[in-house]
Amino acid sequence: MRILLIHADYLEFETKQRTPVAEEVPAEQRSGRLEEVLVVFTAAEEEDEGQADAIAKNAAREIADIARKVEAERVALYPYAHLSSSLAPPKVAIELLDATRDALREQGLEVHRLPFGWYKAFRLSCKGHPLSELSRSISPAEAVKEKEPGVVSEALKAEEKAKSDWYIMNPNGELVPVNKFDFRKHENLEKFARYEMEKVRAVKEAPPHAGLMRRLELADYEAGSDPGNLRYYPKGRLMKGLLEEYVNRKSAEYGAMEVETPVMYDFEHPAMISYLHRFPARQYVVESAEKNYFLRFSACFGQFLIGSTMTISYKNLPLRMYELAKYSFRREKSGELAGLRRLRAFTMPDLHTLCRDMNQAMIEHKKQFKFCLEVLKNIGLDLKYHEVGIRFTKDFYDNNKEFIRSLVKIVNKPVLIEVWGGKFFYFVLKFEFNFVDALEKASALSTVQIDVENAERYNINFIDEEGKKKHPIILHCSPSGAIERCMYALLEKAHLNAKRGKSPSLPLWLSPTQVRLIPVAEQHLKYCVKLSDSLGKAKIRVDVDDRNVTVAKKVRDAEREWINYVLVIGSKEMKGKKLPVRVRGTKKLRLMTAKGLAADIKRKTKGMPFRPLALPKLLSMRPIFVGS
Repeated sequence: MRILLIHADYLEFETKQRTPVAEEVPAEQRSGRLEEVLVVFTAAEEEDEGQADAIAKNAAREIADIARKVEAERVALYPYAHLSSSLAPPKVAIELLDATRDALREQGLEVHRLPFGWYKAFRLSCKGHPLSELSRSISPAEAVKEKEPGVVSEALKAEEKAKSDWYIMNPNGELVPVNKFDFRKHENLEKFARYEMEKVRAVKEAPPHAGLMRRLELADYEAGSDPGNLRYYPKGRLMKGLLEEYVNRKSAEYGAMEVETPVMYDFEHPAMISYLHRFPARQYVVESAEKNYFLRFSACFGQFLIGSTMTISYKNLPLRMYELAKYSFRREKSGELAGLRRLRAFTMPDLHTLCRDMNQAMIEHKKQFKFCLEVLKNIGLDLKYHEVGIRFTKDFYDNNKEFIRSLVKIVNKPVLIEVWGGKFFYFVLKFEFNFVDALEKASALSTVQIDVENAERYNINFIDEEGKKKHPIILHCSPSGAIERCMYALLEKAHLNAKRGKSPSLPLWLSPTQVRLIPVAEQHLKYCVKLSDSLGKAKIRVDVDDRNVTVAKKVRDAEREWINYVLVIGSKEMKGKKLPVRVRGTKKLRLMTAKGLAADIKRKTKGMPFRPLALPKLLSMRPIFVGS
């Protein structure tokens, strides 16, 4: 069964002409107007025959959930054959409509079923909020249980059932219900809100970045491993390594002490199993010596165990520990795995801060909010490329409204707010900076959470001024989010820019090749190699296209690889003082000396880490990693 849901101000309809399968309908039911209604266009399909009750129950559950989210108390079931090309027989369709109507009424909704088998004129006014237009495919079965071994935490189960209130907060602190907010100037925020409220994480098609990561020879799927584990080619490993170095350095500059902890932990450890069920993630289980262990999904476990054995004074607070958790593991559902966006093995920068009380925690939280903004901006993902989500318990908001408003003022744009009626997790507040991709899926990058449980759970203490032991508040911070997800966002950003007519590119400091030299003929090769050596000494990644192909093809290939600076070198260029430089994203050639080119690149990459070329300098010496 396929359904299309429209939340409308009103629906007007009138039957016009019978079809051969039209049902008999009293005259008073052949037209009408319904106000404030969730209109559900439905089409029964061939495969639905004999399963009306099961499908109706699942459809009613889905429709009632949407009705609750959009605050609709009235539902109109509208038979609409155009939703499918494989329609069920009329008798089956009518049976399914009636069963869905009855199941919805059991949910306490006012339900109107429109006539079946009639051509109808209709007019409706869609409300135009993030959940006002939705589609679903309903099957008779409950959600399929995955065969992969693992443990689903109680927090994850609670998250799937949790009821939230959704708002948009303006920079002035005004809190507006999502369905009443004007999104006309905030299209990306609307997509983010819809994604979060629908909670549909599975992807139906390959995201654009997945093709780009292969074409650019950065990363690829690994058929010999568990899904969600990727292989990284030299260029991708270079890019990933630079991101890791950058986040490591920024965390150290922020004052975090770097540690290293195991990737595997004992299921039977009392603090472990308790925390396991407070974290919304699925775990991998490993058996060793007749004991069960789980693979970490963050660096929390190891850092908390370190904290439990430390002697900490109030003078040491806030105390920051950091680890680049390579790797962390989460057994994501197979339908949710997509390129670099959502993986089962990923690299997570994980910073934890011990704070003496909630006041210090909120001060530190705001600092980390700004810190994460800075980290993402330098990576190449400034605020215009992501949306902000802030989530908290109602109790926390009631006691700290001005604090929440102060966070929104920092970004100075509307943000999505989720309010939990209760505390489902170990934290009472979290924010994320979320990237919205070409498929309108949102992915969290940076995040900070205020944890009020784990210090007690792991017996982490500090000594206060009076010599008494107290449990600190803990902040969980990932300054960039998963490293792989940053790569995903940069590739998706490039794709979106290309759709807008801009040249797709990577940030200069992350480009596997920053400068490509193209000799016109063999006699120009020696000069190009010498020039590349000179630029290489200035810590610039330069390669030389010495292949036996035309110059035009070499230029096209450099374009396809998103090379930032391309220089075609012939006899004229060898004799001149300045070189013609093609700068990506511009149409005109720039005349620059070698020193001027180096200075331009050094200026644009100032303060960012550097690694030399990951592949041989001469393109003729390079293997091909990804076939056509």
